[in-house]
Amino acid sequence: MVKMFEEFQKHLMEDKNPSLYFDEIINNKDIYTLYPYTLLRNLIETPQSPVHHPEGNVWKHTMLVIDNAAKRKEFSENPIAFMWAALLHDLGKAPTTKVKKGKITSYDHDKVGANLSQEFLCALTNDEALINQVTALVRWHMQTLFVTKNLPFGNVKEMAADISIKEIALLSECDRLGRGGMNDTKICEEKENIKSFIKKCESQLLSSK
Repeated sequence: MVKMFEEFQKHLMEDKNPSLYFDEIINNKDIYTLYPYTLLRNLIETPQSPVHHPEGNVWKHTMLVIDNAAKRKEFSENPIAFMWAALLHDLGKAPTTKVKKGKITSYDHDKVGANLSQEFLCALTNDEALINQVTALVRWHMQTLFVTKNLPFGNVKEMAADISIKEIALLSECDRLGRGGMNDTKICEEKENIKSFIKKCESQLLSSK
């Protein structure tokens, strides 16, 4: 377990495109039949809405996200936690994804994913600071959507007490850009959404003082 943790972390931190490593081993190592690695393997069988995720299943999305994160990790306050969060951010989609009347949903995958990320890392390391940081990033990674869309699931105050807003914004940027069909126009739109998220969070926190 320790060896694989170190191997994963090495590729997350050193590779320009970590997806090349993870795509290569996901089908070629027996370790993915063992817990907690099965949590990652399950993402291959987890579908996503083709409207929002034309790239396909959650695994494909995750690979795009970690490659985007690798390009931006230097801007993170904690690059190691940031890269682990990018890899684990959608673990909650496997158990929460439902298909009803042709619509694919994964409600509460952020909350479920936080618990699964904690379990995953606890099985591999005793680094409590890392585990807590990653868990918080996964727990709050959907707040960008909730806050910018003024949805009732937004909770800026609690999020800000748990994790840096700018860290969530950075992870969210990688998450939102980690999709198929991203052109220059869509990329600009997503970056504007991230800026809007930060401004709204700062405004809400200021008004609550």
